[in-house]
Amino acid sequence: MERTTCLVVGGGPAGMVLGLLLARGGVEVTVLEKHGDFLRDFRGDTVHASTLTLLDELGLGPAFAQVPHQLVDKIESLMEDGSRIPIADLSRIPGAHKHIAMVPQWDFLDLLADAGKLEPTFSLRMNTEVTAITKSGNRVTGVQYRDRVDGTEGEFAADLVVAADGRSSILRDAVDLPVYRFGAPMDVWWFRLPRKESDQVRGGAGRFSAGSALVLIPRGDYFQCAFLIRKGTDQQLRAEGVEKFRERVTTLVPWLADRVDHIRSIDDAKLLDVKLDRLKKWHVDGLLCIGDAAHAMSPIGGVGINLAVQDAVAAATLLAKPLREGTVSGAKLAKVRRRRWFPTVLIQTMQRVIQGRFLSRVVDGNATISSDKLPAPLKLAQRFPRLQAIPAYMVAIGPRPEHAPDFARRAPQTIVRS
Repeated sequence: MERTTCLVVGGGPAGMVLGLLLARGGVEVTVLEKHGDFLRDFRGDTVHASTLTLLDELGLGPAFAQVPHQLVDKIESLMEDGSRIPIADLSRIPGAHKHIAMVPQWDFLDLLADAGKLEPTFSLRMNTEVTAITKSGNRVTGVQYRDRVDGTEGEFAADLVVAADGRSSILRDAVDLPVYRFGAPMDVWWFRLPRKESDQVRGGAGRFSAGSALVLIPRGDYFQCAFLIRKGTDQQLRAEGVEKFRERVTTLVPWLADRVDHIRSIDDAKLLDVKLDRLKKWHVDGLLCIGDAAHAMSPIGGVGINLAVQDAVAAATLLAKPLREGTVSGAKLAKVRRRRWFPTVLIQTMQRVIQGRFLSRVVDGNATISSDKLPAPLKLAQRFPRLQAIPAYMVAIGPRPEHAPDFARRAPQTIVRS
């Protein structure tokens, strides 16, 4: 039996930020990650303006600047004639960071892990897969785990267990917390295509045509591409083969025709099963859910990571002192949900409106964005460009951005990468 004060399950952005902040607050914290490294493809690679500000407050801004990344300051819609219509202009948002940074998530997580190693109360355990919770009466007291390298099993006890293990959280399922499930009309195929210096797309860009949609995210010498499909049609579309898929891509964006051969197999398209849900209650006695474990987000706007990180900051701010003093109670855990409820509900409501009024019609073949058929909000944004700051703010900063608590702030520091 091993023991720690706070046990964080899941080494994603929410879990790693929470672990680092709590350790800086003097809390003994252990983060369990089931994989042996952070190298997973097509995870969220967006570091938002609010997170960049957080990194500055933590003294990690200079270290992050050394990580290879690209900055996106515009989100545009591609028209059928090749022109581009601006949707969101991040140069208009407040603060020092008027952009989103696109960086491989593993580099971001490695940076947080290296910063955590400087804290004497921080521990990161890789290859440690949680298999079940342990309880005393109705209180969660820890977890059972299995080492994925040698198969050994053990138990970890903790004053508080935090489920930061994503949308398929086994901890959330184990305590059977009630969930609002909102559904989604689409799934997403993620894939990559080469990017050329001559390409005009510099920010995030989407092409929305009746029956399909494609989003291009610039990533150095390649585009990370999101192809929207109607929910539940993955197997049907895969059966059509790779040539049909290439044709769909070039029909949407003809100037990609000279590189679609880089899609060598239909298996190059990785499925994201889109979910949109939210827990009615984020905690039980001894366990708290944050990030996707508390609220799975649609990929619209790429805001899931932003909300998860801000959940972690709020949790650390509210719980560091009670954890140090051994006074964590259900009432104090409930404060985390109350603090994060409004931004979560607001963003999810906006996603539901976009899904219901637009994307569901796109994937059903009943809607398109064209130069002569712009939705009313886009028409207004073209007439009054300052309005482009509104979607930019909601994506890059979000409602109720969280800031580092005083105990976690540091002067700019150099982090030695392991």
